[in-house]
Amino acid sequence: MVKKDTWVRIHSVILKAEERTAKLPEDTKHVDFEMWVKGSLKEDAEIGDEVTVITATGREEKGTLVEANPYYTHSYGKFVPEIIEIDKQLREIMQFGGEN
Repeated sequence: MVKKDTWVRIHSVILKAEERTAKLPEDTKHVDFEMWVKGSLKEDAEIGDEVTVITATGREEKGTLVEANPYYTHSYGKFVPEIIEIDKQLREIMQFGGEN
């Protein structure tokens, strides 16, 4: 059970693939237009229930409850060796004012 006022993430389909405009690129027009929103749960619910949330900006949104207490899991990607060389060059430029 996820309690009322818990920070959650919901999902909903805004437009089914067949409802989207034909002017989209091929790889885009064959998928649903989806929305994921975070907000405070208005009522107690279970994962998978249709719920309403209040977003940080005060909007009310409805969708399927997919996660309680969501957190960021993104990264800046895998290690790129060239970045080390760029860092060295930038530090040298900053130290000497770029006058070589």
